[in-house]
Amino acid sequence: MLEQMTDRLDFHAKALTLRSQRQQVIASNIANADTPGYAARDLDFAAALRNAAGGAAGTGPAATTDARHFSSVGAAAGAGGDPKLGYAVQTQPSQDGNSVDLDRERAAFVDNTIRYESTLRFINGHVKTMLSAITGQ
Repeated sequence: MLEQMTDRLDFHAKALTLRSQRQQVIASNIANADTPGYAARDLDFAAALRNAAGGAAGTGPAATTDARHFSSVGAAAGAGGDPKLGYAVQTQPSQDGNSVDLDRERAAFVDNTIRYESTLRFINGHVKTMLSAITGQ
């Protein structure tokens, strides 16, 4: 019974952790906007969340029928279960080799901030609902 009540909270807690990690990556990109040769990084949030949540029905790893097949297990996570960072696609080539697009990074930062806050609101709302159910109000 308790497990059913906390499943949604667990999901949102994982999403909150991943949003925080993505915010750090985006902030690092913005901080290194003037660093020559810096390659902008990003986190595939959907794949990382799917991996953290254990995958939904039908989205698990592909079955391998031959020993020479590549395994898709852990494709969205790096070592230690941390999300795997990818490189952002360079939209504006620069002479110093820096691939940070400040406009794109700022937009991603604001978008991620709004989604982080909405996840906090979902958690808060769920806790309030559980408390009102427990107290009988």
